[in-house]
Amino acid sequence: MPTPNETATTRIAQRRRYLMCRPEHFTVSYSINPWMEPSRPTDTAKAVRQWQALHDAYLALGHEVELIDPVPGLPDMVYTANGGFIVDGRALGVRFRVDERRGEERPFMAWFAAHGFEVIEPVEVQEGEGDFLLVGDTILAGTGFRSVGDSHRELADVFDREVVSLRLVDPRFYHLDTAITVLDPVEGVGGVERANIAYLPSAFDEDSRRVLAERYPDAIQVTDADGAVFGLNAASDGLHVFISPRATDFAAQLESRGYIPVPVDLSELLLGGGGIKCCTLELRGGAR
Repeated sequence: MPTPNETATTRIAQRRRYLMCRPEHFTVSYSINPWMEPSRPTDTAKAVRQWQALHDAYLALGHEVELIDPVPGLPDMVYTANGGFIVDGRALGVRFRVDERRGEERPFMAWFAAHGFEVIEPVEVQEGEGDFLLVGDTILAGTGFRSVGDSHRELADVFDREVVSLRLVDPRFYHLDTAITVLDPVEGVGGVERANIAYLPSAFDEDSRRVLAERYPDAIQVTDADGAVFGLNAASDGLHVFISPRATDFAAQLESRGYIPVPVDLSELLLGGGGIKCCTLELRGGAR
């Protein structure tokens, strides 16, 4: 149930700027997460149609979408959230853990540089906004499957912000953005910051669950069933929350808090282990 403060909060949509990549080369030809089964057929045309629906939903609600060109042979470039982490015009590049995605590193850093971002070459293995989420002034940072713990120290040095480490324990939720949705990452009414999240408790170890409960007592705790359909791999502008249509309980929880769920079906892209947030990298600052 929402707290009295949550019930009284007026939700405000804030305009976002996102980077996306059309899945023209999408297929599942290898397996680097539990969702990927190369023996299962994929439909690239369907993936493009579903991706286009997400792209158009962002535009329809006033958000700005930039595009990076897809590269043949890099089918996972559609998951742009893994391409970097950007705050105040500074873009920290990525170093993928898996060889299959290493070819994406240079195209993303080149795009950031060409569009006015200060690019920082990473030292440690980490996978960008897949494992790093900005919540107010704090960065939540995941580890356990892809990004290494030392990358969290690097992150704090680059952005001079508090970094809170969280450990993922379920291989289905191998990136932090599959287990947490940032709902209110910007200033709210009267300039008062409302930073809140939704999360899947079972995706984290005991210490991380304790940290989340202490820091975000008003957080929405999502059911295992909604987590299993990538319900938490969602994007929010502070009012509208773009979510999987199969995450029905989560949608009801959002509505009870005054958010507006915007269902977008990315079932074909889920075959590669990605959803709405995976396809969405937030661009904060930089040249227009």
